[in-house]
Amino acid sequence: MNRLAQGAAPLPGSCGPVAGYIAGWRPSSVSPQAAAFARDVIAAVAPGRRERAKSLLWAAGKLADWAIGLGLDAVPGVLLHPSTAERFTRCAPGLSPVARRTLRTNLRFIGRRVVPQLYPADLPLPRERAKAPYSAAQIAGYLALAGAQPTAERRARAAGLVCLGAGAGLIRGDLRDARGSDVACRSGGVVVTVRGQRPRTVPVLSRYHGPLLAAARFAGPGLICGGADPGRRNITSALITALDGGGGLPRLDTSRLRATWLADCADHLGLATFMHAAGISCSQRLGDLLAGLEPAGEEQAVRLLGAARP
Repeated sequence: MNRLAQGAAPLPGSCGPVAGYIAGWRPSSVSPQAAAFARDVIAAVAPGRRERAKSLLWAAGKLADWAIGLGLDAVPGVLLHPSTAERFTRCAPGLSPVARRTLRTNLRFIGRRVVPQLYPADLPLPRERAKAPYSAAQIAGYLALAGAQPTAERRARAAGLVCLGAGAGLIRGDLRDARGSDVACRSGGVVVTVRGQRPRTVPVLSRYHGPLLAAARFAGPGLICGGADPGRRNITSALITALDGGGGLPRLDTSRLRATWLADCADHLGLATFMHAAGISCSQRLGDLLAGLEPAGEEQAVRLLGAARP
């Protein structure tokens, strides 16, 4: 068999315990032809440890056994082609989800080393990071600027913007659509009823109760942040401009206000301590765990999130 003609890298010259293990690998679970293919390509990969060689041989052997049964040629350019490996990991019968993920990872590893021309380098995709929360001093500065506005209307609306963002995590349409009548004292705290695309009741962090209640009383049934039509996308622009640049503060960003609320709630719940103790670093895993749990009622949410009135 001419290995180079089939697109595989040449066998390494050195011979050691791992190479000997690969050369003698003849399992009963795959056909002799599939085992021969696996020995050939994994010898080209030249793994450094026996356990690693064992897992790679198993992946290549299972792939070859499945593909040969479909009539495909047992050559690296065919069996290690990304489309063949992907179809195998998705469609081969009798594999658990964990085994499919492991096989896919190992086959991509083998393919990148044996037929690299078929596996162009992955380009990193941009990932938007979470906005940095504001410090307590910065929030106090924004509230002080709100209180220094020249008219009572502007003072109420500016304070309402800061409190709804940093105290309840409202953003975008939910923030623009919040009315004074949506803010209520109940369940032992202060809550905001959100009526947008994701209707819900949000407890307001206790430190924002006073200025938010005052802003809600001023607005009455009207919009807390001002304007007559929540569909206008520039409702908060004038308020942000009014709070811009005072006292060396950065420009107000409603996304950072929400990040401030998220960070405060997470700190109050001890979320970082829980995730560290559980060994969880991926939020997707946390989301999978929470999918089967029901959220607490309003009164319990007020207590848990630090929104109870003193």
